[in-house]
Amino acid sequence: MAKQPRILAGETAAITGAARGIGRATATAFMRQGMRVAIGDVDLEAAQRTAAELGPSAVALELDVTDRGSFSAFLDGAEEQLGPLDVLVNNAGIMQVGRFIDEDDLTARRMVDINLHGVILGTKLALERMIPRDRGHIVNISSQAGKFGAPGGATYSATKHAVVGLTEAVRGELRLMGAHINVSYVMPAVVNTELGSGLGDVRGVSNLEPSEVADAIVEALQFGTVDVWVPKSVKRTSLMVSLLPRKVGEGIGRAIKADRVLAGADANVRREYELRAAQSEPGLEPAPERQRITQTAGD
Repeated sequence: MAKQPRILAGETAAITGAARGIGRATATAFMRQGMRVAIGDVDLEAAQRTAAELGPSAVALELDVTDRGSFSAFLDGAEEQLGPLDVLVNNAGIMQVGRFIDEDDLTARRMVDINLHGVILGTKLALERMIPRDRGHIVNISSQAGKFGAPGGATYSATKHAVVGLTEAVRGELRLMGAHINVSYVMPAVVNTELGSGLGDVRGVSNLEPSEVADAIVEALQFGTVDVWVPKSVKRTSLMVSLLPRKVGEGIGRAIKADRVLAGADANVRREYELRAAQSEPGLEPAPERQRITQTAGD
């Protein structure tokens, strides 16, 4: 008998980095399921606009995922306004691309702080609420760079590899504890968002819309999927390539230009996003503009 999808109506979800892109699309998809959603973002004005457009079941709250006090206040506010937390989506993340040898230390630290430490912190704080209730679901947004190291995005790939490892380890610990809490990680291909702007194309693979990733997240909640590949077809390809000798697999990657997705990014197209991402952690000052833009060009 086919597994029946879990009904999500009436549940409370908190989504980080939800003012734009995948986070916003996920909030929209959740609300179609009858869920209540807390929109968390470092850009409070953008979060407020998103919540106003989504309707009364959405609330906007300021959030810096790198700060424990801010994250805790975000989850407290979500529960006070919407009810006990059922779902946390650790979506907030940035991607600043360029050659690893050219990357300044502040850029690397910023990506690690937001993409990894933010997920670690959010997972801990959500579990503090979920374990006593013995229910809940945490969804961590990784990337296909979390399975395949992407030239031109070494530190970004490192953070997304870490998100995969973190999620698998936490899932194992929860199982040993006998806790009935689900943990998933989502690995999209290139998505048509600001973060994905100006990236190279992979032959035979179309860019995703944020709504496609959001629908996959909804399905993960409904069926308890652990590793969520978007599109699903990439999982089969990955398994096939993993059985091949390394040289053959890498040759296939070069043939379809998978190694050029980040390394071949258009710095001019990405300029506005890169500058905004450089200011996305309040505690860190951005690197000088000239240096940062040169890095993204991959010269």
